[in-house]
Amino acid sequence: MGFGASVLLLILTVGVIGYRILGLDLFDAFYQTTITVTTVGFAEVGPADEIDRTYRAFTLFLVFFGVGGVLYTLGMIMEAFLEGSLTDDRRQHKEQRVIEHMHGHVVVAGAGRVGSAITEYAVRHDSEVVVIDRERPEHIGVPVVVGEATDEDSLHRAGITRARTLIAALNSDADNVYVTLTARALNPDLFIVVRTNRQADEPKFRRAGADRVVNPHEIGGSRMGAVAMHPNVAEFMDEVLHDETHDVALEEVTVSYDSQVVGSTAGDMLESLSQRPLLVAIRDPESQYLSNPPPETIIRPGHVLIILGSSQEIATLASSVHH
Repeated sequence: MGFGASVLLLILTVGVIGYRILGLDLFDAFYQTTITVTTVGFAEVGPADEIDRTYRAFTLFLVFFGVGGVLYTLGMIMEAFLEGSLTDDRRQHKEQRVIEHMHGHVVVAGAGRVGSAITEYAVRHDSEVVVIDRERPEHIGVPVVVGEATDEDSLHRAGITRARTLIAALNSDADNVYVTLTARALNPDLFIVVRTNRQADEPKFRRAGADRVVNPHEIGGSRMGAVAMHPNVAEFMDEVLHDETHDVALEEVTVSYDSQVVGSTAGDMLESLSQRPLLVAIRDPESQYLSNPPPETIIRPGHVLIILGSSQEIATLASSVHH
C-alpha cells in the first residue's frame, strides 16, 4: 500500500509541475491534475488561448497514466482492508473452534498488564487459557474472545460453562463484580478469582460469588516489604513459584472422596511413596490450615495437600492421591 501511495504522489507531482510549465498557477495546476487523474473532468482550466494541442496532449498523458495509478492505489487500499478483515474473521473462527473443544480451562477477563501476567503464568503451568478483551492483544499466544467481558455472550463464547476457573482482571471493580455475578450464575462450580483496587470491596465480591479476592497493589507492597525484610525467604519463594530453571515447586493436591489415601495417616501416605515430597500444610474443607502436619494426621476427603518437591516427587504423590 505504501508503494501505491508513492505512485499516486508521483503522478500528482508530475501533473502539477507539467501544468505549471504550461502556464497555470499552483492552485489551478493542482485542480486540473486532480480532476484529470480522478476522471471527474469538469472543464479545462486556464485562458482559452493557452489550451492548445500541447496542453491537451499532456492532459491525455496524465489521463492514461494517472487513472491507472489511482485505480492501482485504490485497489491496494481495498485489498489491504479486505485482507485484514478476512484475516481477523478467519482467526476468530479458528480460535472459536478451538475454544469449543476446551474443558476445564481458565478464562481471563481483561488483557491489561495484570491480565497478561496472569495469562503468561497459567500458560507456563500448562493450563489452557482463553482471554476476553475489547481489543485483540498483541502476541498473547492463546485464543481470544474480542468483546466485553461483562457481556454474557462473550462469556459463553469463552466456554464459561465448561471452564474450571475464571480470573476477573478488569480495571474497574464494578465491572469485575458484574463479571463475577454473571459467571457464577452460568457456572455454579466455577472457581472465581477477582482483582480489586480496594480491599474494602472484598465483601461485595464474596457476596457476588468470588472464591478469592486479590489486590495487586497490596500484594506488590507486601512483596517489596518481604524482599527488604526477608530477602532470602523472598528469593526462595520466587524460585519455587516462578523460576522454572530449578526442579522444585510448591503445588496443591486435592483429596477426593474416592481417593485411596482417605483414612490413612499423613505419615503412612508419604511412607508408601518411592519419592517423597515435603508435606508443608493441609487445608481442610473449612479453610483451616494445619502447617507442618504431624505424621499421625488423618487424611480426609476435601483436604488440600500443600506439597514442596521436585516435579517427579509431586507427580508421584498426585498419582497416589488420585488413584
